[in-house]
Amino acid sequence: MLRVTGLRTEIATGTAVVVAVDGATFAIAKGETFALVGESGCGKSVTALSVMRLLPDNARVGGGAIELDGADIVVLPEARMRDLRGRRVGIVFQEPATSLDPVMTVGAQVVETIERHTSRRGAAARERAVDWLRRVGVPEPERRFHNYPFELSGGQKQRVMIAVALAAEPELLIADEPTTALDVTIQAQILDLLRELQAENGMALLLITHDLAIVSQMAHRIALMYAGQVVETAAASTFFSRPLHPYARGLFGALPDMAKRGHALEAIPGTVPALDRPFTTCRFADRCFAVRPECRMGEPELIRIEDGHEVRCVLYRPGAAPGDMPVPGVALPGSLSREREREMSDAAFRVPLSGGRRETPGVALPGPLSRVAGEGGGEGAGGRNTAPLLEVSDYRVHFPIRTTGRWGTTHGIAKAVDGVSFRLEAGRTLALVGESGCGKTTTGKAILQLLRGKARIGGQALLDGEDLGAMAADALRRARRDMQIVFQDPHASLNPRMRVAEILEEGLLALRPEIDAAERRARTEALMETVGLRPDARFRYPHEFSGGQRQRIAIARALAVDPRLIICDEPTSALDVSVQAQILNLLRRLQQERGIAYLFITHNFGVVEYLADEVAVMTAGRIVETGPAQELIEHPQDPYTRRLLASVPRVRKPY
Repeated sequence: MLRVTGLRTEIATGTAVVVAVDGATFAIAKGETFALVGESGCGKSVTALSVMRLLPDNARVGGGAIELDGADIVVLPEARMRDLRGRRVGIVFQEPATSLDPVMTVGAQVVETIERHTSRRGAAARERAVDWLRRVGVPEPERRFHNYPFELSGGQKQRVMIAVALAAEPELLIADEPTTALDVTIQAQILDLLRELQAENGMALLLITHDLAIVSQMAHRIALMYAGQVVETAAASTFFSRPLHPYARGLFGALPDMAKRGHALEAIPGTVPALDRPFTTCRFADRCFAVRPECRMGEPELIRIEDGHEVRCVLYRPGAAPGDMPVPGVALPGSLSREREREMSDAAFRVPLSGGRRETPGVALPGPLSRVAGEGGGEGAGGRNTAPLLEVSDYRVHFPIRTTGRWGTTHGIAKAVDGVSFRLEAGRTLALVGESGCGKTTTGKAILQLLRGKARIGGQALLDGEDLGAMAADALRRARRDMQIVFQDPHASLNPRMRVAEILEEGLLALRPEIDAAERRARTEALMETVGLRPDARFRYPHEFSGGQRQRIAIARALAVDPRLIICDEPTSALDVSVQAQILNLLRRLQQERGIAYLFITHNFGVVEYLADEVAVMTAGRIVETGPAQELIEHPQDPYTRRLLASVPRVRKPY
C-alpha cells in the first residue's frame, strides 16, 4: 500500500541544512503494522510528516519517492493531497495539545473530519462523532462532546486526537506516539480498537513509538532509525529474539524492570549527533559499546542477513565475526566508559555556589543546597529517615461546574480529588498510578499550590510539618526552593519566547538570587549535558526541539534549584528508552546522594517497578490501594489494581 524509497528530507536552518531523514526505505502492506522506532530526534516524526506532505515551510523532500498504491504523492498537487489526508491516510500527531484547535469544541473537530470525508451530515455526523469518542474511551462522551481541549486531561486529549484520525476510517493510519499520554487500560483499549479496524477494513498502520512493549504486541515488521538513517529492519519476531545492531541491543539493555532495582540501567551514553553536517564514519560509533577501527573508515551500508532482515553495521560484513560482539555496558576503546558517563551526569551538581558550604566525602555538591539521604528528622530502624518530608491528609480538590456564557453560574461540583492521604519520606519515591482523569495531576498541582483561586481545596499538605495551604506569598516562594514539578506537557510548560538558557536560569534568578551570572551559566550548561542535550542547544527555542528533547529541558529546569521534593508528572512518557534510562539513573543517583523525594505520577509500570519504593493506586479521585512497590505489583488486592496490572504490556527481551 505504501512504499518509501530512498527518502531524503532536508530542513533549512539559519546557518546549515539539516538532513533529518537520509535514505529511508521501507514498505507497508494492506492490513500490516509497520513500526518505526528509535531515539527522539532520529527522524521518525519527520518521516511521517514527509509522507503526509505536512512539512514546515523551511523543509522539503530532497530526494526519493513516496508511493501510495503506486502513485507518487510527492508530486501530487495540494488540492489532491487535501482529499487524500484524512480519508485515505489519517495521522495521530505526537502532541494533541498542539494539534487540537483550542477554539473549537472536541466534538466539532471530530464532526469536521466526518463531514469532510464521508457522506454523513448534521445530526448523523454528530451521532457518529459521539460514538467515536466512546470507542476511544472518552468518559461521558455526550458531555465531553461540548468541551474545549483545555478542559480535558492530557490523556483525554490524546483520545480525542485518535478519534479525529479514525473518524473517516482511513486506509492507512500513521500513529506518532499514539499512546504516550494514555494509561495502560485505555492504551490496551486503543490498541484493541486498532486491531479491530485492521481486521474489519484491512487498514495499514505505520506505528511510530519508543515503547518496545507496544511494538512487541502490535508490529508485524520493524525499522530501527538512528540519526536519520534506518539501521536495522526485521520481522518483529526476529527483532525481539535476535536484535543485531549494537544500538538495538543497547535499547533492550536500557529497559527498566523489577529485576534491575538497586542497579544502574545500561544507559546508552552521549546523544544523537547533529545532522547538519556530512558523515564519513558510522553515526553510532561514538556511543557504541562494540566500536572497532573499521567503524570510522566510512559510513556502513545496509547488509542483508536473511530475507527481510537487514542491518547497517560493519560487524556483519562478510568475513566479520559478529559472534564476538560484547554485551551492552562493556566499554571498548573509542566508546564512553561507565565512569565517564557518571562524570557527565554528576557534572551539573559540581558547580560551586556562593555562600557557606558543607562537603560530603567523595561527593561534590553545591554548598548551601547540599543534603545527604537521611539528613534531618528522626531516624528509624537501619538509619532510614522516618519523619515524612511531605504528609498529605484528607486532601480534597473540588472544581465548580459553571454554565457557559459571560454570566455563567455554578450548578455543580467536580470532585477531582476527594479525600487523598499519603506520606512521603526524604530519599523515597512514591508512585501515584491510575487512569487518565483520575486526579493524579490535580493532586500534584494542588500540593504545590498551583490551583489557588481555581478550585476549593480542603485537607492538609504539610512540607516538613508546615502547612503549604496556609502559607502567605513570601513563605510559599521560600518553600518552592524545596519543591519543584516536571509537568506532563513540556510544550505547554516551556515559554515559547525564551531560549533554553533563559528557561533554565529563570528558576535560579527567582529562587536563588545569590548565585551570580557566571555560576548560573556554568550550572545550566552542566545540566544540559546531564540530560543529554548538546551545548549549542542553549540558544534555541522550545519549538526547535522534538517532544522528547523538550521533556529533557523541563527535567533540567526542575533540577536547577536543587529541590528536596520533585513532583514528576509523567516525566519519561515522551522519552525513548535510552534517554529514559539516563534520566532514571540520574534521578536514582540524586536520591541516593541528596535524599530527594519523588512523587512520581506515571502509567509506565516498568518505571514503577524499577524506581518506586511505594505505590498508591488512584481512581475517581480516591486512593484505593497502597503498599510497597514489589508487594503491590506481585500481589494486588483491589479489583481495580488487578485490572490495571492486567493491562500492562510486557516486552519479551532477547537476553
